[in-house]
Amino acid sequence: MAASSAGAQSVRRTRRESTVNRKARIARTIANTYGHRYEVGGGGGFVRFEPGKYLQQNNEIAFWASTLYALNPRLGIAGEVRGAYGNAKIGNNIYNLPFKPQISEYSFLAGPSYRFVKQEKWSVSGFGEGGVGLGKFAGDTKGLTAADLGLWTGDYAGAFSVGAHIDYNLDPSLALRFTPNYLGTFYGGSFQHSKGFDMGIVYRFGKIK
Repeated sequence: MAASSAGAQSVRRTRRESTVNRKARIARTIANTYGHRYEVGGGGGFVRFEPGKYLQQNNEIAFWASTLYALNPRLGIAGEVRGAYGNAKIGNNIYNLPFKPQISEYSFLAGPSYRFVKQEKWSVSGFGEGGVGLGKFAGDTKGLTAADLGLWTGDYAGAFSVGAHIDYNLDPSLALRFTPNYLGTFYGGSFQHSKGFDMGIVYRFGKIK
């Protein structure tokens, strides 16, 4: 009986030590993952954009590239470039042109990012960015102007975006990212509400001292 009791105590002690070791390993992994100074990332996405005041929204294929400087494991300053490409649905027009002109928009944004959740395998960060948008609406109008087809006029406009980064960590330096986001722009003196999502890869490097 004494031997049996001693064996049970040894098993319980081993289990407690294993639990402590596991928690310590997870804590080290979290510290290593979110202790990087820099992040760079990129990928593709999808956005719904309104090409003109009286035109319906169209689907656009997007790309993005970003970088982040971490002030601490939760707070950082991000810079981002986005681009989106699609075909405007101009519908019936006075020129009886049946085509759907290709348009594109680019956004150059910067702002803070804050990590609300940081786990061993995943994290959630919120961000708010502001900057400038560049729209290309007259490059495929068959010699007409953008205004002739009801598209936005003017190249540059203010832009801002809010959203959330959901990261799944492949290892402490590499993660898959999914980002639902909202983009507001001011082409043609009007306010465009665009919603979409981005997907891609994020690489982390350097250490916060």
